[in-house]
Parts: sequence; C-alpha cells; structure tokens
Amino acid sequence: MSFKIKKIVFDASFERKFKNYKKKLSKKELNRLKERLIIFKNNPFNPKLKTHKLKGSLKEYWVFSISYSDRIILRFLNKEKVFFIDVGDHSIYK
Repeated sequence: MSFKIKKIVFDASFERKFKNYKKKLSKKELNRLKERLIIFKNNPFNPKLKTHKLKGSLKEYWVFSISYSDRIILRFLNKEKVFFIDVGDHSIYK
C-alpha cells in the first residue's frame, strides 16, 4: 500500500499539543520530526515510520513513529487526506 498524502488536517487541540511537543525537542529531534513528516507525506507506510493500525478502543486510528518513544495518532480520511489527532509518547494512547 503506497500513496502520497496531499493534505494533513488537525484541530486546535492537536495544534496546541504539537507546538508544546516541538518546544521540548532538541535541534536534532526537531530535524528528525521534520524528516518523518516528509517521509509520511510521500509514503505513509514507509517502513521507517512503523505505521500501524491501533486496537481496542482506538481501533479506528493509526499511528506512526517519530522516534523510539514518540508517535502521532491519526485517522485516514481518504487516500490523500489524514487527520492528526495526538502527538507524544505512549501516554497518548490513554
């Protein structure tokens, strides 16, 4: 499954969390985040991202890895558009 994401949408809640998340990152981590977002837009199922569907109460969502501990939870709206829901470490699953 390989396709390009043309549009990423999010709400004000995600935007706040993302800004706070970025403030905590080092320059190296910030560069990794930018790189992972570019990879995601070009191929959301690139093996580097470890994109996978969640289970249980989050079964309608997907997640991809930014780093060993950090993730972005999202929902695919269609083949070209995704909705970012949350960002952070494993506590975002709660």
